[in-house]
Amino acid sequence: MSTLRFLRDNLPWLSAGMLLTFMSGPGQTFFISIFAGHIREEFGLTHGQWGTIYTLGTGASAILMVWAGGLTDRFRVRALGAVVLVLTASACLFMASVRAAWLLPFVIFALRFTGQGMTSHLAVVAMSRWFIATRGRALSIATLGFTLGEAVLPVTFVALMALFDWRLLWVLAAGIAIAAIPVLLLLLRQERTPQSFAQSDSTLGMQGRHWTRNQALRHFLFWFMVPAMLGPAAFNTAFFFHQVHYAEIKGLAHIELVSLFPIYTGLSVISMMIGGALLDRLGTARLMPFTQLPIIIGFLCYSIAPGLGMTLLGLLFMAMTTGAMMTVPNAFWAEFYGTRYIGSVKAMIAAVMVFGSAIGPGITGLGIDAGLGIETQFLIIASYFLFTTLMMIIGVGRARALLSVSA
Repeated sequence: MSTLRFLRDNLPWLSAGMLLTFMSGPGQTFFISIFAGHIREEFGLTHGQWGTIYTLGTGASAILMVWAGGLTDRFRVRALGAVVLVLTASACLFMASVRAAWLLPFVIFALRFTGQGMTSHLAVVAMSRWFIATRGRALSIATLGFTLGEAVLPVTFVALMALFDWRLLWVLAAGIAIAAIPVLLLLLRQERTPQSFAQSDSTLGMQGRHWTRNQALRHFLFWFMVPAMLGPAAFNTAFFFHQVHYAEIKGLAHIELVSLFPIYTGLSVISMMIGGALLDRLGTARLMPFTQLPIIIGFLCYSIAPGLGMTLLGLLFMAMTTGAMMTVPNAFWAEFYGTRYIGSVKAMIAAVMVFGSAIGPGITGLGIDAGLGIETQFLIIASYFLFTTLMMIIGVGRARALLSVSA
């Protein structure tokens, strides 16, 4: 099927996926972190204290995701998506009105659960369930919303921050979330039936069966993959979370660093589309183990970067992994564990990723406060990704034979 025909035949569902991934923006670190300077100044927080607050709020959202993520196996995206967007808007208004530092963990919890957690989870589970032979292509297109938000929101809101109070900008973010609800309902007025309601075994996993969440948790492959799922969430998040501090130590203006993000986003899109096309042809078993090789080079570049040029090179390599990780892992879980219980299985993965995004800023923030420079930390992070690559090569290599084994 040609790309144009695929888009024409599936535009409403693909657009709904893009809308949901775009609306994860207010809960993503790339958005929250642009307000870090104002928040730390207003509440008198150190890097470590702000990182700890972020870790507490995000960690709590990861715990809730284990349960809430499974709701995608029971409810339609049309209904659940509208509820999540209302909650996202409420979380934005909570941030706009918060006046006490002790409430910040609750604000971060609300933003991360509704934005980073549930809107993203809804989109990728829907694409994994609704599409089979073209799953990679569907995931690539739907997750363009992530990259669009990453390219547009930071630059736009940093520019608006020069004109408006930062709290007012969170009210604007709430308004955008509310405005997205009727659009989502319109796009999904003829929503496809969730596969969990259909008696279809068209997409089976290892050993020719659908795996429940408990079965997946008892299988070795899940645990070989956990470090790889945690790593990008933790340390991509840490990089963007400490972007203001990074700009300071590299002698860059914050707006200079932010101006590189659209380039990073552009290459992420290219990497994402290539990854989606390749996985439809080759399968995830051949691609998944090597998705994190570029990010090793990326963090090495951040560590030694003398200024803007090497930072851009680091962003380009990180973008290669970021784009691949937007599509390949989401298809991976459906290919290896089947689609009947994909919402529950993916909820565990989403919780791991949210937990990663919780500990990344906290660990690096405490490291900065303790005198372990961010540049040294980036060298350690590069070593971590070498470890995750080796784990995936071993785990996927062992599990790959089970894909051809009948139940």
